[in-house]
Amino acid sequence: MSIFTQEDLLLYLYKETSTEQNNLIEAALQQDYELRQSLVSLQESIQLLDQPTIEPRTEVVLSVLNYAREAVETGA
Repeated sequence: MSIFTQEDLLLYLYKETSTEQNNLIEAALQQDYELRQSLVSLQESIQLLDQPTIEPRTEVVLSVLNYAREAVETGA
């Protein structure tokens, strides 16, 4: 069982840990299967979050653009 939390792993993934912490986490990852699985799960979740899953309807985009154009034209 590892002493590292998911928060520690997130900091590690986003390169917000010190060199010493990196070394400790990397050593723990080599020995702890569950910790490695947690890291992989976090990496997959980050990749999913980085991908847009839906797009706005064309009508919505056009409405926003028309509203912005009208606001510029009227000086509002």
